[in-house]
Amino acid sequence: QTQFVESGGGLVQPGGSLKLSCAASGFTMEYFAVGWFRQAPGKEREGVSCISNSGDTTNYAGSVKGRFTITRDNAKEIVYLQMNNLKADDTAVYYCAASYRPDGDCTVVPNSEYDYWGQGTQVTVPS
Repeated sequence: QTQFVESGGGLVQPGGSLKLSCAASGFTMEYFAVGWFRQAPGKEREGVSCISNSGDTTNYAGSVKGRFTITRDNAKEIVYLQMNNLKADDTAVYYCAASYRPDGDCTVVPNSEYDYWGQGTQVTVPS
């Protein structure tokens, strides 16, 4: 079964840090870009960050640039999102997704090119 499993979410105070993990199961990530997305209650899903299949290219939404870092370990088939200096506005369910992109690029737009999605992990930062 092809799936992603996210983990690492939780409750953290403003200014704190969390590290999310996204593990692939049932397929190899070698030719896939991976994106992190989030959805807060009552809001549309938005892109947070993405990383190319090789890890050489990363992109970030303006709201998280300088605070979040995306990395990947292809040997372990895991993608990470290190989140620092968390704010109340970061509260959301965070999802990872994979897009077949052997071209070495990625997009933070949560569009139809992302084929495989995880179930999400909740991140809560109280105001």
